[in-house]
Amino acid sequence: MPETRGTAPPRLVPGPRPPREPHAAHGPRRGPHPDGAPGPAEGCAPAPGEACAPAAGGAASPAAPAVTDLRARPAAALPAELRFPAGAVVVVSGLPGGGKSTLMHRVVPVADDGGAPVHRVDSQDVRERWERGRLRRVPYALYRPLVRVAHYLGLRRVLRSGRGAVVHDCGTQRWVRRWIARGGRRPHLLLLDVPPEVARCGQRSRGRGVSGYAFARHRAATRRLIGDAAAGRPPRGFASAVLLDRAAADRLRALRFDGGGPAPRAADAAPPPLV
Repeated sequence: MPETRGTAPPRLVPGPRPPREPHAAHGPRRGPHPDGAPGPAEGCAPAPGEACAPAAGGAASPAAPAVTDLRARPAAALPAELRFPAGAVVVVSGLPGGGKSTLMHRVVPVADDGGAPVHRVDSQDVRERWERGRLRRVPYALYRPLVRVAHYLGLRRVLRSGRGAVVHDCGTQRWVRRWIARGGRRPHLLLLDVPPEVARCGQRSRGRGVSGYAFARHRAATRRLIGDAAAGRPPRGFASAVLLDRAAADRLRALRFDGGGPAPRAADAAPPPLV
C-alpha cells in the first residue's frame, strides 16, 4: 500500500469550549472533537463547508481532496491550530497585502513535534535580505528578477529535503503550484479570502503596494482559486484546502507538524479523514 505521511488533510485543533449539556443519546459525531478523537463516521454527512472524508483505512481516491471552509463561522467554532502530517508542504495563498506573510511569521513553527526543522519559504524574506545588503540604495525593480531566482532556488532545496515546509504563494503563478505538486508530495492549500480593500490597506501599511494592473490580475486569479476551492476543486495534485477569512486567520495561533522525519515521495497516497 502507498505511504500516506505528508498527504493527510490537516486536523483542526479547537480552542477551549464551554461545557456541553448532557444528552440522552448520542448519534454519530462529526467535526473536531475536544478530546482529539476522529470525527467523521462512515456514511456521515459533511458539516457545513467541509468535505466528509472516508473512514481511516478506507480506499479513498487521491483525486478527491478534502476541503474545509472556515469562513463566516462563529468564533467558538474556529480552530486555534491546524495539525499537519510529518513532512507536509503547506502553500499559503491570497491577495497581496492580505496577511499571508504576517500569518506565516506568527503560526509557522521552527520544528515539528519530532524536532525536525520546518521551513518557512517567503520571497519577502529574500527581498528583505537583499535590501539589507549592498543593494539597499538600488531600486527594487532593477534586481527583482535576481530575488525571484534566489527564492525559487531556495524553494527547490526545501522541497527536495523532504522536511515540513510552509510556502508563500502570490496566487497568480499557477505554474508554481503545479511545480510544487509534481515534487512527489501532495501539498496542502491554506487560502486567505479577504476583501480587496482590506488587502489594499495592508499594502499601504507596509509601504509596498502593487500597481492597479498587477492588483487586478491578483484579484482575478485569487477569485478563481477561491471559487474552485469552495466548490471542492483545489489545484490539481493538492491533498487538501482550508479557506480562511480574516476572523479565522486571526483566530489561528499555530500550524503543527507531526514528528517522524522527512515524508516519503508518495504522489498517489490517499488522504485519511479529518480529526
